[in-house]
Amino acid sequence: MPETPHIVSDVMTRTVVAVGRDAPFKEIVRTMEQWRVSAMPVLEGEGRVVGVVSEADLLPKEEFRDSDPTPVEERRRPSDVVRAGAVTAGDLMSRPAVTVHSDATLAQAARILAVRHVKRLPVVDESAMLQGIVSRADLLKVFLRPDEDIEEEVRRTVVSYLFPAFSHAIHVNVHEGVVTLRGNIRDTSLVPVAVRLIRAVEGVVGVEPQLTGESTPTTGSSDTS
Repeated sequence: MPETPHIVSDVMTRTVVAVGRDAPFKEIVRTMEQWRVSAMPVLEGEGRVVGVVSEADLLPKEEFRDSDPTPVEERRRPSDVVRAGAVTAGDLMSRPAVTVHSDATLAQAARILAVRHVKRLPVVDESAMLQGIVSRADLLKVFLRPDEDIEEEVRRTVVSYLFPAFSHAIHVNVHEGVVTLRGNIRDTSLVPVAVRLIRAVEGVVGVEPQLTGESTPTTGSSDTS
């Protein structure tokens, strides 16, 4: 079977730029500029994540600098109107923070990023204490895995597992993360299973199964009278 998938703690950044909830507006901007980040966790106490402040949270301050929000904007964008008058991270931040635990799989983290439309996730423990941060770029690191490593794992954990009697006759080739299988097998109903298992291998971009059924000669019988 495929090996245990990588988890968030394997790829996350452990040194995180963060601010306290009392951090003033200009300090937030300076910190983002200094560390070249577009969002930061907001912490309280000994490091508990209570929110995230991003460039998007800061922009209403500039947007409404020269004019007051219209009645329509006040109805449709109440949170942005509040942020336009906010001066600390606690008032500016998005809350509750969208976070992930360090033992989540990369697939689970990627799903959270996609569904919640965020670019990065603070990594927290059971007490919401900050442990690190994981970004879209971190999740893509798995696709840097060498083709040779992917090929070896596919042979060892999928081909040998599903087709033990035919593993020597199945050719596995990996190019740019795309796995191609060629050869003859006895039970072609296992091909979709093989595809699913190979897709679960870390670093696989795609699967091209080119497996055909083993031809079985038929034995004719002659009638005697």
